[in-house]
Amino acid sequence: MKYPDNIKYTKDHEWVKINGDEVYVGITDFAQNELGDIVFIEVDTVGETLDKEEAFGTIEAVKTVSDMFMPVSGEVLEFNEELENSPDIINKDPYGEGWIIKIKLTDKAELDELLSAEEYKKSVE
Repeated sequence: MKYPDNIKYTKDHEWVKINGDEVYVGITDFAQNELGDIVFIEVDTVGETLDKEEAFGTIEAVKTVSDMFMPVSGEVLEFNEELENSPDIINKDPYGEGWIIKIKLTDKAELDELLSAEEYKKSVE
């Protein structure tokens, strides 16, 4: 399993990569491994402002469908359209090309509540 140090994590297995007031969000290597082969991603919240821990979309794997939750409050700016035709990118590169949404932060203080790589690793092992 990979746990990059340059991103933050949630207890719900999402990750956050900070880029100024914008953040990229995806699911962790642990989450994609648990889900198995990802076959569909649905995000219909682009343009909406959501609170931390609100569902922003769903992820479907061969064996299950799961909600994905906002790691921080913000406006959903963009959905990674590459995932429409190739959702399995998440299985291959969960922390890079497999990002799911980009959001504009509304409360930077919420970033301090996220887990470090080491804290997340301890929570899943």
